[in-house]
Amino acid sequence: MSSLAADLTETATSNKRIALLIAMLALMLAFSEIGGKNAEQESIAKNIEASNLWSFFQAKTIRGTALRTAAEAMEVDLAAATEPATRERMQKRIDGWKQTIARYDSEPETNEGRKELVMRAKTAEAVRDIASARDDKYDIVSGLLQIAIVISSAAIITGVTMLAVTGAGLGLLSFALMMVAQFAPTALF
Repeated sequence: MSSLAADLTETATSNKRIALLIAMLALMLAFSEIGGKNAEQESIAKNIEASNLWSFFQAKTIRGTALRTAAEAMEVDLAAATEPATRERMQKRIDGWKQTIARYDSEPETNEGRKELVMRAKTAEAVRDIASARDDKYDIVSGLLQIAIVISSAAIITGVTMLAVTGAGLGLLSFALMMVAQFAPTALF
């Protein structure tokens, strides 16, 4: 009878350890899901930002091209103009357009010139790519943790300790990949 009691006590202790393992795996799963959701939201936000910046860049390019064309056309008309007052007005207009064209190309004060917009858009794309890589890794971590929880749960039902060990191993692997996702998201794959 005491042997049966000892077996039951040992089984209960083993099941408590496995339950604690499952709780730890579930906690890691929660952190992984939060990390993945945050990375996904950042990726979407930076993708929208990059798209908006490229649209603004295109608008500046179109405006600059229109002004450049108008200035060149007026320069042709200026060559044909003979009245000094008309020539002066036309030259002022051409000079104003050229200043605007230069401002469209580079405007460091507002960070909204074409050159600055390119840099801002590329920066947003780089952040988006990192967030996307982070999200991909967190997805894998979440899947591994879900499998680890199922395998560890099966250890309670079947009494096969190797299943709990496998679940713990998957948990450790998941933790390592979670650290990669957070601190080096573009590493590995």
